[in-house]
Amino acid sequence: MRKVSRIGDFTDEDVTAWVVKSPDIATAMAGFTHAVYTKGRLPLRVRELARAVIALDNECVTCQNTRDAAGPGAGVDEDLYDHAGVWQTWPGYSDQERIAAEFAYRFATDHTGLRDDEDFWARAAEHFSDELLTDLALSCAMWLGMGRMLRTLDIGQACKITL
Repeated sequence: MRKVSRIGDFTDEDVTAWVVKSPDIATAMAGFTHAVYTKGRLPLRVRELARAVIALDNECVTCQNTRDAAGPGAGVDEDLYDHAGVWQTWPGYSDQERIAAEFAYRFATDHTGLRDDEDFWARAAEHFSDELLTDLALSCAMWLGMGRMLRTLDIGQACKITL
């Protein structure tokens, strides 16, 4: 028996067919997604670690399997992805990467606690400009929303995407 999504007869290998159910909103979301990956100013490792942390929290297999095409040559290797679940302790992350991971995790799990944590914001200000924090927050919003939508509706959970 093949597995299908919750909103149509889309198989686990099809991550895009759902757009026909809401083409106008899906087109707008595609524009937002495109902007996150092509206009965002976050360093690549920072972006990918934050994205991987949210993918784990969302339990979205598609998101967990996604990899950036720049790959190891750009410093984005499997270690970066493999240790996203232990971002607090793995020594292979920089301070900036660890703060991005903390932001992503708390954005997904305790946004009001994050909002009120003055210690976090002081640490974040040491490594991020207001512009980069804005890019991080908007990126996390896209990943959290899209990942939860894909996982909730069981869309494309067998896909492996290369950015």
